[in-house]
Amino acid sequence: MDPITVAGRALTPGPVFDTYWRFAAVRQQLYFARYSGGPGPGDEILRQHRFTNCYRAADRVSQFCIQEVAYGGSQEPVDIVFRVLLFKFFNKIGTWRLLERNLGPITWRDWNPGHAGKVLDAATEPLYSAAYVIPPPRLGGARKHTDHLLLAETMIRDGLPGKILRAQGLSDVFGELRRYPGIGDFLGYQFTVDLNYTSVLDHSENEFVVAGPGAKDGIRKCFGPAATGIENEIIAYTVATQHEHFARLRLDFASLGGRDLHLIDCQNLFCEVGKYARVAHPGVEGISGRTRIKQRYRPAAEPMPTPWFPPKWGINDAVRTQAQPTNQAIAPPMASSAAMSSSPASSLAVFHVV
Repeated sequence: MDPITVAGRALTPGPVFDTYWRFAAVRQQLYFARYSGGPGPGDEILRQHRFTNCYRAADRVSQFCIQEVAYGGSQEPVDIVFRVLLFKFFNKIGTWRLLERNLGPITWRDWNPGHAGKVLDAATEPLYSAAYVIPPPRLGGARKHTDHLLLAETMIRDGLPGKILRAQGLSDVFGELRRYPGIGDFLGYQFTVDLNYTSVLDHSENEFVVAGPGAKDGIRKCFGPAATGIENEIIAYTVATQHEHFARLRLDFASLGGRDLHLIDCQNLFCEVGKYARVAHPGVEGISGRTRIKQRYRPAAEPMPTPWFPPKWGINDAVRTQAQPTNQAIAPPMASSAAMSSSPASSLAVFHVV
């Protein structure tokens, strides 16, 4: 691929950048195959290791947050914001179910922090997801989860729901969240996106992005040291040119009900291709220095929930049609472009950054 210019800086995409797009096409096919019962990929890296979906909202925990937490109870803004924040502080389905099983439907009006604390104190299973580190807010509680319960309560009493309702964009929501202890750039951005899935907010996901450590590692592998400091702009470039690159490599990318990849999705994909490249491109250096993929793929005990996305996106009927049975084989990301050829994508995405 020829050199490109992003944020006024010349970049030379390496082979991992082509793998980025091939990985996206195959990972998305795999997502639908797991619903339809179609054949899995012939790629051993994908077969043996765990990778998130191309679309963040399609991941199991995000689906639970959307279906059960955000839209599964009272649609009063204060209740939605409280539930989403409380869930995200632990980011674990089992913890949410434990709370609901003992407290009943969670609303701000009926919230009993003392009861909730005792329930979590007595838990015998880990309360926090291992997906990423959720640091303690250090508010003086006896245990980490005590502080997170206190933080969720503090944010509501501080008027956060009203503040984010008045926000003019995702960057404003992010700014409000970053004011609180224990919420850094990475968590602040993740929480912002989750709140934007709800009926409380409806900002474009293409307004704002924060590259996490994993994404920065993947970007370094795609573009080299010259990408340092302009990772957010590179993610924006990736969103804007996605159709161009799928067409260039003759890849048939099955978008989610016609919804293009957005900033949060391309940010996540850089993280995932950074992991994938540890095995597929072992000689390409990133930032983390890691050489193995930690998490192995194991089928979940529970079946995948029926895909359901925020109604405001208008894609649910189309996604369910895509998840119908298919016999299409899935080629691996490192296959030649000829092996993965299909009708190329046509239009170039229009992207605007605020």
